[in-house]
Amino acid sequence: MVSLVTGGCGFIGSHMVDRLLAEGHEVRVIDNCSTGRMENLAHQKDNSKLTITEADICDTDKISPLFEGVDWVFHFAALADIVPSIQRPEDYFHSNVDGTFSVLQAAKAAGVKRFMYTASSSCYGIPDKFPTDESAEIRPEYPYALTKRLGEELALHYAKVYKLPVVSLCLFNVYGPRSRTSGTYGAVFGVFLGQKLAGEPYTVVGTGEQTRDFTYVTDIVDAFYTAAKSDVVGERFNVGSEHTYSVNKLVELLGGTEENAVHIPKRPGEPDCTWADTAKINTMLDWHPKVTLEEGVQHILDNIDYWREAPVWTPDTIKTATEDWFKYLGK
Repeated sequence: MVSLVTGGCGFIGSHMVDRLLAEGHEVRVIDNCSTGRMENLAHQKDNSKLTITEADICDTDKISPLFEGVDWVFHFAALADIVPSIQRPEDYFHSNVDGTFSVLQAAKAAGVKRFMYTASSSCYGIPDKFPTDESAEIRPEYPYALTKRLGEELALHYAKVYKLPVVSLCLFNVYGPRSRTSGTYGAVFGVFLGQKLAGEPYTVVGTGEQTRDFTYVTDIVDAFYTAAKSDVVGERFNVGSEHTYSVNKLVELLGGTEENAVHIPKRPGEPDCTWADTAKINTMLDWHPKVTLEEGVQHILDNIDYWREAPVWTPDTIKTATEDWFKYLGK
């Protein structure tokens, strides 16, 4: 088997590469390293079955030859985070929409056997019900969510029109080793781990009673591998932990208390709960998550040195970083 992973030097992508190599695949990675890190695959540098090409997925002429002879494509390459998507929507459209179009064109021309798209649960916006199933209304609240949804629409359209064997997995709050440590203000794990290492208070949004469907990265990878092995085409599946956990619970598991937490204003456009209804993927693919939040957090704590490069966010720096968030999404 030959598999190609876009964004393979990134967080989820590098774990996908590890799984594919462990399964005996030849793996080709495309990554422009704008957010991915070569270090994420340094432990595989001597693996003769791995080839890494530094390239932009929008450069169709450059990437197309890499798709020749490929069986499975896993498309993870994308720009993430809310605030920069509000500030630079053109960059997000270019990467997440134009880039997806470019990868789809290359995959179609090469006649790949499976194409796995990475969708985001942010497309649901603020849902009406929890857990949230795949029939929920699509309500993107910011450009990142919109561009990921547009990429998903493109992928599913190629399944319908060109019979490209596409499956889309809609991911909820992925966490684990190798998540991004630098750059813009983003996911809660990176923020909290940087604060823990620096001995700074945890910046808890609102009351901290809001809950998130924290899903461990190896469970996500297992869902992708399971879906790729199946014969399902043109479907989209939610992928989550089958639970939802409060931010306060996360602080507790990281060793924090109310005394070393500081509360910052609740942000517009964020749901009070994210929680995937996984009945569809349970039934159709017999997939279930395996890693509990307690196990996942402990594994992160065992490897916490990875986050020593992470920025240490304070209430003041967060306020500055999220000004455009409140400016454009505030009611």
